[in-house]
Amino acid sequence: MSAGSAKVLDAARPIRSGEELDVAAVDAWLRARVAGLSGIPKVSQYTGGASNWTYRLEYPEHDLILRRPPTGTKAKSAHDMGREFRVQSALAPFYPVPKMIALCEDPAVIGVPFYVMRRIAGRILRARLPQGFSLDPATARALSENAIDLMATLHQVDVRAAGLETLGKGAGYCRRQIEGWSERYRKARTWNVPRFGKVIDWLAAHTPDDVATCVIHNDFRLDNLVLDEGDPARIVGVLDWEMATLGDPLMDLGNSLAYWVEAKDGPFSRTLRRQPTHLPGMLTRREVVARYAERTGFSPPSWTFYEVYGVFRLAGIAQQIYYRYHHGETRNPAFRHFWLYVHLLHRRCLRLMR
Repeated sequence: MSAGSAKVLDAARPIRSGEELDVAAVDAWLRARVAGLSGIPKVSQYTGGASNWTYRLEYPEHDLILRRPPTGTKAKSAHDMGREFRVQSALAPFYPVPKMIALCEDPAVIGVPFYVMRRIAGRILRARLPQGFSLDPATARALSENAIDLMATLHQVDVRAAGLETLGKGAGYCRRQIEGWSERYRKARTWNVPRFGKVIDWLAAHTPDDVATCVIHNDFRLDNLVLDEGDPARIVGVLDWEMATLGDPLMDLGNSLAYWVEAKDGPFSRTLRRQPTHLPGMLTRREVVARYAERTGFSPPSWTFYEVYGVFRLAGIAQQIYYRYHHGETRNPAFRHFWLYVHLLHRRCLRLMR
C-alpha cells in the first residue's frame, strides 16, 4: 500500500474556486512532524466527494492526503477530523486503511481541524469507468463479492482489541438512527423536496432491535475502495471513515444497498448512480444480501426495513448537502440538482414499503 509506488489512477484536479488551501501554513506545520520533506508540495484536490474536502500534497519523497471539513452548516456529529483520524489509527492493525501521519486540531493553522495521511496508490471506480479501462463480467463479479466479504470482515473486527469500545453508544442503535435521521431531514428540508412523513412514520413503527454491535463504516461503497492497479478485483484500501461508529451491521449493509444501482433500475436511478454496480457480472442487491448473510450468519426475518432505512438516510445526506447549496454556503455546481435526487429516493422508499 505504498503511497507513491504507482501511477495516479484516481487523479486529483485543480482546486475548486472558494476551496483553496493555505499551502504555506500546512507545509510549515507538516515539516515539524514529517521527516524528509523538501520543496513546496504540488497541491491538487479530489472533487468526486460531496462532504469533506480532500487534497493531495505531492512532495518529492512523500505522497500525502489532507482531509478537512467543508465550510457552511454541518451536522453536529459530522466532519469530526479527530474521530476519523483515531478510528483509522485504531483499525490499522486489523483492516486495510491508509496510514495516518498527523492530526491538527488547532484552528490557528488553517482555520479548521484537519489530518494528513499517506496516499494509497491504486484505482478508485466512480460512476463511469475511466477511458480505456473496462471490467469484464468475471472481474466485476469478483470485485463485488470481495467488497461484500470485506464489509463482513469489518463487522467481525474485535472491538476491544482495536480499542474502539467508546466509539458508539451501545444498544439501541437502530432506534437512535431512525430518530436522528428523521430530525436531521426535517431541519434540512427545503420547500422543493418531500416531507417524507409516511416514510418516517413507517420506519418508526418497524424499527427492530439491534442484531449486534460492531464497527461499521456507514458509507461502504465501491467509490470508497482503492483497487489494485494490476488486479482490479483486489481491494487494497478502504477510505472515508467520517461516519464510522459502533452500531448494527445490518444498518451498515442497508446503507450500502441504497447506493447499489442495478442495470434493471430506472433510467433516472442509473443516471444518478455513484458507482458502476450496473455492469454485467456485478452482484444484484438480492445477491449482495445473500452473500453477506452467508459470510456473517445474520439473516433477519425481513430486509425491507434496512433497505428503506438506507434509502431514507441517503435522502437525508443528499438534502443536507443540497441545503448548503440552496442557502449559498457552497458553490459547488454538482449539488445544484440534488433536490431531484431526494424526490427519486422518496419514491424508492415508498415502493419498498409497498
